[in-house]
Amino acid sequence: MQATYNKFPEVAVQGYDDQAWQGWQSINEILNARLFTSSRTVLVVDCYPGVRLQELEQQLLPALNSVLTINVETARLDEQALQQMLAANLTDDRVFGVLSCHRLSAFFDAEKLNLLRQQIDAVKHGVVVVYGPGAALAHPGDLLIYADLPRWEIQQRMRRDRLSNWGADNQHEDILRRYKRAFFIEWRVFDRHKTPLLRRADYLLDTTRKLAPALVSGKALRAGLQQTTTRPFRVVPFFDPGVWGGQWMKRQFDLDPSAPNYAWCFDCVPEENSLLLRFGAVRIEIPSQDLVLLYPRALLGEKVHARFGTEFPIRFDFLDTIGGQNLSFQVHPVTEYIQQHFGMHYTQDESYYILEAEPEAVVYLGVKTGTDPQAMLADLRAAAQGKRAFDDERFVNRIPARKHDHFLIPAGTVHCSGAGAMVLEISATPYIFTFKLWDWARVGLDGLPRPVHLDHGEQVIDWSRDTQWVYDHLVNRIEPLAESAGWREERTGLHEREFIETRRHWFSAPVTHHTQGGVNVLNLVEGAEAVVDSPTGAFAPFHVHYAETFIIPAAVGEYRISPAGNSVGRQLATIKAWVRG
Repeated sequence: MQATYNKFPEVAVQGYDDQAWQGWQSINEILNARLFTSSRTVLVVDCYPGVRLQELEQQLLPALNSVLTINVETARLDEQALQQMLAANLTDDRVFGVLSCHRLSAFFDAEKLNLLRQQIDAVKHGVVVVYGPGAALAHPGDLLIYADLPRWEIQQRMRRDRLSNWGADNQHEDILRRYKRAFFIEWRVFDRHKTPLLRRADYLLDTTRKLAPALVSGKALRAGLQQTTTRPFRVVPFFDPGVWGGQWMKRQFDLDPSAPNYAWCFDCVPEENSLLLRFGAVRIEIPSQDLVLLYPRALLGEKVHARFGTEFPIRFDFLDTIGGQNLSFQVHPVTEYIQQHFGMHYTQDESYYILEAEPEAVVYLGVKTGTDPQAMLADLRAAAQGKRAFDDERFVNRIPARKHDHFLIPAGTVHCSGAGAMVLEISATPYIFTFKLWDWARVGLDGLPRPVHLDHGEQVIDWSRDTQWVYDHLVNRIEPLAESAGWREERTGLHEREFIETRRHWFSAPVTHHTQGGVNVLNLVEGAEAVVDSPTGAFAPFHVHYAETFIIPAAVGEYRISPAGNSVGRQLATIKAWVRG
């Protein structure tokens, strides 16, 4: 079967085709035309951490004919001072830190910044260029460019290029520690810093691809993001191998056949995914989080924004163990634990929706009735020390998993997917907070032992979630709600402790939905193709294919989903998630 899954979905922006440029030569020509003046002009090029400053220094700065060029990082605190300031956030743990509440100015020496400002003020004629992460702290800019890139690309640079964290010479640290520092500190600090800059930037510089930059005017960027909130859209999925990864996605999504496996597909994680905006012949790749930062009310809706701020609270991703192995046996922290230990205000409740399954597939979920907590913890500790394998058959429920089953996993429930399943994971967004209890004696792809967090895990396991409770509350809680000619609606969860509601619609005829003032996230879980349109023609028809996740912004209101293409006359199904009121 030919793969139909679109790995590079775009939003075509209307009305700004002449406001984007590709390549350093075109970018330099545009900027020089703006900078031509008889008086002093200060060009500020502020950057997200991970932008290749050397490329800017080689390809951009020489063409600007500046009389003074300043790298703002010369005023940054040294590595030792930063380490002392951040020690409480970094912790000694390899994976977990504490979320930072720092402002970016705290990372700079105030006296050195003041000296930079004096140098700028001393120039009376010509172009002054201030560049680097935090450049706007030295001067607001007569012309402001923000150089950006998605977090997923930053992670790739950490792996491929051994990129250090910002302000640290730590390229030889393992990837988990560098990711931890980025997740808990850098990305939080720089998102606070860049949000007001994006609202007033004259240009955004897309630095995602090496030596292939793109530039878009700030006006066009903001118009493109605003247009995105009025229509269905998809973010750019990314795929990653893992020690337990399978083969299903490789075939279904036309991925690199030479890769050993693919474990994850992050199909809707706006904090890390890209968003592709097309302006005529130029495609701009930005963090999809920029949309959340700039237009949260139209995207999320008033109630969701009031509750979560500029965080997209719903995550859809895939876990592929078909032809692979069991996931790590794990548990997620309950709300009070994640608040007290990590500074996160909500936790990672989730569910497993089974897209495909081999005949012997199972889900591990909850403890067996009669389990002695101390006996199970002792067995887990012995397994972690390499003394013996964890006796999962003694302690954990193994529940058969079939296509279209839905398993609910509120925080505190021990769980994992077994081999042979293609899982659509529907969860809250704090995606790093997984306490591994047992990892089947594996090492990671980096050759290092995979970290196990028994000390955290034993604090949050809910031992009351035994066999009967799990079957009564977490397995296929399917509730018929409504039906008419050509469709029926079912409630499939989630558990009452989880803030996400899910509904499944089976349909062979058009089905009308409404966002009810909150963002909707959907996946086409059955059928080859569907079309999403507006009953009032408010947006252009939007086509989706099997297993594609798509977002309906709160501002859309009413929308309709119908079979399309070869699926006309057949039965399809979507799973829809939103935040309960």
